[in-house]
Amino acid sequence: MRAIEITQPGPPDVLQLCERPLPELKAGEVLIKVHAAGINRPDVLQRLGHYPVPPGASDLPGLEVAGEIVGGDLDGSPFKIGSMVCALVQGGGYAEYCAAPLQQCLPIPAGLTPLEAASLPETFFTVWSNVFDRAGLSDGQTLLVQGGSSGIGVTAIQIATALGHRVFATAGSDEKCRACEELGAERGINYRTEDFVEVVKELTAGKGVDVILDMVAGDYVAREIGCLADDGRIALIALLGGAKANVDLGQVLRRRLSISGSTLRPRPVAFKAAIAWRLQEKVWPLIEEGKIRPVIFKTFPLAQAAQAHTLMESSTHVGKIVLQLI
Repeated sequence: MRAIEITQPGPPDVLQLCERPLPELKAGEVLIKVHAAGINRPDVLQRLGHYPVPPGASDLPGLEVAGEIVGGDLDGSPFKIGSMVCALVQGGGYAEYCAAPLQQCLPIPAGLTPLEAASLPETFFTVWSNVFDRAGLSDGQTLLVQGGSSGIGVTAIQIATALGHRVFATAGSDEKCRACEELGAERGINYRTEDFVEVVKELTAGKGVDVILDMVAGDYVAREIGCLADDGRIALIALLGGAKANVDLGQVLRRRLSISGSTLRPRPVAFKAAIAWRLQEKVWPLIEEGKIRPVIFKTFPLAQAAQAHTLMESSTHVGKIVLQLI
């Protein structure tokens, strides 16, 4: 099969087209003929040598795919050979065939193409796990999304809005802020020209938000504490602004605040399977009703994975970047 490999840590041009044998399936896995694969920030980190591949995972980049099941043990599952699915994987998505744990496969939502479905798994699993399971966003509570125009951001805005929450989002331009608002955010906040703490406090009559989804970290964390409501929670999912923060722990104590962090890739299949079940139950119907939609900024053929990474690193996109194989 054709695949994209990382020849050495470095800039996008280290991504090169190659020939690889088809993946060997482990117990509980299926073989997917890949129609499309999503590009995600962790792929860039892996290419740079900053995101180690979990033991036993493919060294090929790519954490989400959509396509046709062409092999594997399907006993006891709702799928069969020929079923069209999207899947969260530990690696190997940038290829014509990919092994995926059966329990991490989801049916392609009615009305979506495989190209659209390939943009769903990584961000939807991440958002549900962190915003709803870990941070516990519940009825009547508010959410602030840092980086609202990213793939994670547009997913978080749409899911939380569709479930009835007030959502605010930061982005780096007025144009991106308007895009966030078109997706359901009550207010897009331009972090280059506005203080998100002041804006959030004003929008919430001084209370602050209940949950913050943060992919920036660094000096943002101290500021986020200032715009959290009592009993508020920060869910850290990335460290784009740095791994160290100077925070007022007195506020954490007095106001019962929580700061948690997680990475999804190394978690066991059973953990991800539970998220898949909740997504299919609670979110997939919202997609099929048109209340949540894939946001794809640009597609590239497999051979142009390097160009796709260049676009990802430019941060000029809104939504997802996808490799199209079929």
